[in-house]
Amino acid sequence: MSEEYSKNPIITNIYTADPAPMVYNDTLYLYTTHDEDNLINNFYTMFDWRCFSTKDMVNWTDHGKIFSLDDIEWADDRAWAPQCIERNGKFYLYCPVHKKDGGMAIAVGISDKPEGPYKDFGYPLVDEGDWNDIDPTVFIDDDGQAYLYFGNPELRYVLLNEDMVSYNEEIGIQKIPMTVEAFGKGGHMTGTTYGEGPWFYKRNGLYYMVFAAFGEGKGRNEHLAYSTSASPIGPWEYKGILMEEGKCFTNHPGVCDFKGHSYLFYHT
Repeated sequence: MSEEYSKNPIITNIYTADPAPMVYNDTLYLYTTHDEDNLINNFYTMFDWRCFSTKDMVNWTDHGKIFSLDDIEWADDRAWAPQCIERNGKFYLYCPVHKKDGGMAIAVGISDKPEGPYKDFGYPLVDEGDWNDIDPTVFIDDDGQAYLYFGNPELRYVLLNEDMVSYNEEIGIQKIPMTVEAFGKGGHMTGTTYGEGPWFYKRNGLYYMVFAAFGEGKGRNEHLAYSTSASPIGPWEYKGILMEEGKCFTNHPGVCDFKGHSYLFYHT
């Protein structure tokens, strides 16, 4: 049975983070990570992904667990920030996971329904074997080209093929120049504000990259910032802070347009 409720924060019955909205037909679907009640090794303890939906931004339906590490034979830990998109009647859920043989990679779950359940494609889409392969954000442009951005501490992207589970290997994995002009001066490893959690979004012909950001100085929590570009692959121009830091060390943006309004989802 689904649970319906109206609250802000939206979800209060379980610990969730990394909200990723997707609008399909007249419904907004929200995909999240799920923190277990008990930490293991004092680290983010996440084993599955959840889905919630609404038709009015007031009443929400909880669809429960839709995909988990148990469904991914080659993964063993860290069910981190996902994003979902529809193409040709199929739904593709991009999820970073830790591989059994070490390193992070991006998995793809596939379903005939937005609320799942999802089935693993079978092997990693992106697998560079390092920490950077996390936080995927996916977008299909007006010309049909699909893009998958990802990364911490660097922002990278691939051009997805029509099948949405492979990418143009001739172009390969492209690294965005991590410059102050592109992402502002900050305290993360690249010397910019860009930290992680990118969200790729287009509005009125302009491309937006919203991301979790670090200011200068130690001991600061993440805030949300954004950059824009006239092209889906940059160059990017830093535009400033979208949301000041809160009490939580991490944050993660999700942006969408729904029934005449624009919404920013985040965790705190």
